[in-house]
Amino acid sequence: MGDDPLYKRILIKLSGESLTGPDSYGIDPDTVESLCHQLARLQRAGIEMGLVIGGGNIFRGLRASRAGMDRVTADNMGMLATVINALALQDRLEKLGVQTRVMSAVRMDVFCERYIRRRATRHLEKGRLIILAAGTGNPFFTTDTAAALRAVEVGAQLILKATRVDGVYSADPEVDTSATFLPDISYLEVLTRELKVMDAASIALCMENTIPIRVFNLNGVDNLYRAGMGEQVGTLVH
Repeated sequence: MGDDPLYKRILIKLSGESLTGPDSYGIDPDTVESLCHQLARLQRAGIEMGLVIGGGNIFRGLRASRAGMDRVTADNMGMLATVINALALQDRLEKLGVQTRVMSAVRMDVFCERYIRRRATRHLEKGRLIILAAGTGNPFFTTDTAAALRAVEVGAQLILKATRVDGVYSADPEVDTSATFLPDISYLEVLTRELKVMDAASIALCMENTIPIRVFNLNGVDNLYRAGMGEQVGTLVH
């Protein structure tokens, strides 16, 4: 593939766990460094990027609610964790010369901007990478749903969904060793087969607005950069 990106504007969905590196908790500096270098390369290629980050490396609201915590309280704590991750990414990106804005779905004026669609779009037009924190700002909605919603709002042409496996399989490859890799799959097939790509609300929103989703293994060498440039890495859901 050449040096010209296939997409002008993309939305990247990273889990909080993607920042942990070899550990199971927290933020690993080397892992953040590798991610940010790939993001910087994509920006230099002229791609406008939004990034939605999860918070599971610090706090998982759903797990806490299953253990007895009030679900709204647990989800609110999870949203706060995403802001911590967003600030960590911003710090490293700006040290690499990437102009960024952290935009939160809930008001946190001391730390970051409030998410406003028109302002977010304007940042993208000016070449700034926007890191979208605090999910949708509402409990009971995942950061996958936030990624799909923000992609629609800012007019992204593609969602990149980073995972720990090579793409979409016929079953969970970490559980079922006979699962087969699917390089290409439709939204409807993901929904009817209940494949764990993103939650059903996210898939339905992408299907309604015809935004393709590329699911790929974040741990592969330069996979984030390659997927962002439009290479056939992982699985395309469309």
